[in-house]
Amino acid sequence: MAHVIQNKKKLLTRVSRIRGQINGIERALEENHECGEVLLTLAACRGALNALMAEILEGHVRQHVLNEKSTKSQVAAGDELVEVIKRYLK
Repeated sequence: MAHVIQNKKKLLTRVSRIRGQINGIERALEENHECGEVLLTLAACRGALNALMAEILEGHVRQHVLNEKSTKSQVAAGDELVEVIKRYLK
């Protein structure tokens, strides 16, 4: 969890932004906003959650799966895995 602790402020800022988006969705629904506006906010919220997930997963792979004893091919495989995850979550 060291990677989470090191980036705690940055991650909590992302969570606060996501919370704001969720609150915006709730307000939009309560105020009967157009469905297109609600859908755009939902998509933005999903994107923000996916970006948060990708960042934490990358830190996890780099800190807990790979280590100082990892070979070059293992590091390359880890880099490839991180890239695939990021692309998948976009």
